[in-house]
Amino acid sequence: MRLSKILTTALLAIGLCVSQASAEDMNVGFVYVSPIGDAGWSFAHDKGRLELEKMDGVKTSYVEAVAEGPDSERVMLNMARKGYDVIFATSFGYMDPMLKVAKQFPDTTFMHCSGFKTADNMGNYFGRMYQARYLSGMVAGAMTKSNTIGYVAAFPIPEVIRGINAFTLGAQSMNPEVTVRVVWTKTWYDPATEKEAAKSLLDVGADVIAQHQDSPGPQEAAEEKGVYSVGYNSDMSQFAPKAHLTAPIWNWGPFYVDTVNKVKEGTWKAEAHWPGLADGIVDLAPMSDMVPKEVQDKVMAKKEAIIGGEKVFMGPIKDQTGAEKVAAGTAMSDPDMLGMTWFIQGVIGTTE
Repeated sequence: MRLSKILTTALLAIGLCVSQASAEDMNVGFVYVSPIGDAGWSFAHDKGRLELEKMDGVKTSYVEAVAEGPDSERVMLNMARKGYDVIFATSFGYMDPMLKVAKQFPDTTFMHCSGFKTADNMGNYFGRMYQARYLSGMVAGAMTKSNTIGYVAAFPIPEVIRGINAFTLGAQSMNPEVTVRVVWTKTWYDPATEKEAAKSLLDVGADVIAQHQDSPGPQEAAEEKGVYSVGYNSDMSQFAPKAHLTAPIWNWGPFYVDTVNKVKEGTWKAEAHWPGLADGIVDLAPMSDMVPKEVQDKVMAKKEAIIGGEKVFMGPIKDQTGAEKVAAGTAMSDPDMLGMTWFIQGVIGTTE
């Protein structure tokens, strides 16, 4: 019996960062697309994982820097074969691999972040980060002097496009002359590439740099140039204290705790979850003292309005060609926002 337990523990440790667990523990696995030390996306998810570690009878493990595609399928398959009760996959490109594995292990609960597919034992989740993006855009729009804001973005998928559009709407609400220039890196985490992309935007006159990337590379580029920046995923002010204005941030802990509790209680259902500011899943990092108080007050007032039900994507809204996409007095539906593949007026760049 003792030998069996030792062998099981040894097998679990292979290729994974695993907490000490017993047969009675609920085992929860996480798959990350970048290192947890990225200060961004995976870092934020891992903070949520650590909240699970505080629960009685719950043990967690993770695999970091897992490429999207076949490699992620192998990692999830490995976790499922070892009897993990819940598996969270935290990148868009993990969706189809997770769906494939979920069909093979009907007694395991699978949760995919930022996707749209579900199965009997697989749900999906994300957060209404576009709400916090709008608020950070307000800050950037108030602080730019050149009226040119640079945006370093990962991939042209609806999640990222939606965030850029919301950010631009927020900036335009404070400064109608603002334009937002987008550069695609085609990577979630590559600090050097992200920093170089930011530099290219600085070279064309951007005096505020925003990002949908995992590393603080764009923040560092802004500080080196002596301009402002807006981070993402977590408060990145420590990496660029003289540039960092604020950041839209994640707080995954409550959601992960609630999900695991539902699995333990047998009340979990395969659903799509999209909580926002009102639920505390997304938020705005503290604004720098560089942001004038009157600007901070306007941003906080808007935050409360959004929590109270005010919509971000409220018409009239036109796309880059001038075509009306959202009529005056109407708000975009969730399906339309989730499928957004076009830029609004004021964004300079392509969606390819």
